[in-house]
Amino acid sequence: MEHFDVAVVGAGPAGSTAAYRLARAHARVLLLDKVLFPRDKPCGGGLTMRAVRQLPFPVEPVVEDRITRTRCRLRYGSTIEHRSARPLCLMTQRRRLDAFLVEQAAAAGAEFRDGVHVDVESDTALRVDGERIEVGAIIGADGANGTTARSLGLGGAIVNGVALEGNLPYERLPADRWRGMLVLELGTVSGGYGWIFPKGDHVNVGVGGWGHEGPHLRRHLQILCEHYGFELGHLSNVRGHRLPMRRPGNVLARGRGLVVGDAAGALDPVSGDGIHEALVTARLAAEHTLALLAGETETLDPYQAAVQRELDPLASAGWAAKVALDRFPWAVFTVMRLPVTWVVLEKLMLGEVAHPGEARGAGRRAMQVIEGLARLARNPRTAAA
Repeated sequence: MEHFDVAVVGAGPAGSTAAYRLARAHARVLLLDKVLFPRDKPCGGGLTMRAVRQLPFPVEPVVEDRITRTRCRLRYGSTIEHRSARPLCLMTQRRRLDAFLVEQAAAAGAEFRDGVHVDVESDTALRVDGERIEVGAIIGADGANGTTARSLGLGGAIVNGVALEGNLPYERLPADRWRGMLVLELGTVSGGYGWIFPKGDHVNVGVGGWGHEGPHLRRHLQILCEHYGFELGHLSNVRGHRLPMRRPGNVLARGRGLVVGDAAGALDPVSGDGIHEALVTARLAAEHTLALLAGETETLDPYQAAVQRELDPLASAGWAAKVALDRFPWAVFTVMRLPVTWVVLEKLMLGEVAHPGEARGAGRRAMQVIEGLARLARNPRTAAA
C-alpha cells in the first residue's frame, strides 16, 4: 500500500499551487485529477494582479494579453472608459495555465497522476483507480462539481451562480480593437454581467448571473453578441458552468481534510473571479497542512478561521456590490463614474488594498454609498437565487 503525506484531489489553480507549496516544503504530495492533461476548463481566464501577487512563481510563459484599458457599460448604454498606467489583469487560457501550474508542482516534487478515478474514503485514505492509498491529510480541490467535500463532510452553504461563454477568433473581428481591453456589460443579467476578454488569438465572450438565469443565458449571450456585431453561431467551445459562492455556515475543514478554491465556494460574488481566492486558499491550506504534519496542530480546523479572516471582508463587500447593482443599477453606476471610485477599484485589482474597507478618504465614502444601497436592498451575505 502506498503512503503520501498529502493527497490533493483536483489539479486546477488551487490544487496545483497547494501541491507546489507543500512539495517545496519537502512534503510527499500526490496530486490527482480525473481528466487527462492538458485539458480545458470554462473560465474567463483573467488573472488580476492581486491574484498574481499570490503566486509563488511567475506565469509569463502563459500570458496572452495584458489589460490596461477598461470599458464598463450599463445596459448597453452609458459608458465608462479608463486607461491604467499599469496592467490590471493578465489574460491566459485555463488549458495553458493549469498545465503550467501542474508542471511547477511536479518540478517541485509532487507526484502527478491524471485521468484517474478517485474515491475518498476518509481524511486519511482514498482509492485511486481502485488502489488504496493512505495519507496524512487530504485537500479537496476538485471544483464546483467535485465530490471530495461531500466525502469529507464539508461544504453545505453554497449559492450557485451560472455562466455561459464561448470564443471568437480574431480572424472574424479586428484584433487591435480588443487587445489590452476588458469589456464589462453591467445590468444586463440579474446577479451578474456580460464580458469580452482578449486572448492571444481570440476573444472570450460570456455572460453570468444568479442560478435562476441558467435557462436564459443563451439569449443573454446572443444579445451581447448582437450589440458588438458578432454572430453567436461563430463562437466556438460554447459551454456553461457553475459559480459556487460560499455563505456563513459553509464548512471548509474538519479533522485532516479541507477544501480549497471552487470546492470551498471561494469566489468573489460580484465579479465571479475565483482564481485569486483559489490561490489564497491554496496558500493557507499549505500552511495549515504543514503545521499538522509537523505535529504543531492536531487538526486542520483552524484553516477555516484563517480563510474567513483573509477573505470574508472582500466577500462581504462583493455580496454588497452584487446586490446593490442588481437592485439599484443606475445609482451604483453613477458611483462608479466617480474618479475616486476608480482609484479604489484599481487598487483592488492591483492588490494594493485587500478589500474596499481599506480605502481611505473620498474613495472610502464612495464604497460606503454602495454598502448603504446594499442594506436598502437585502442582506447580501444570505442572498439566495
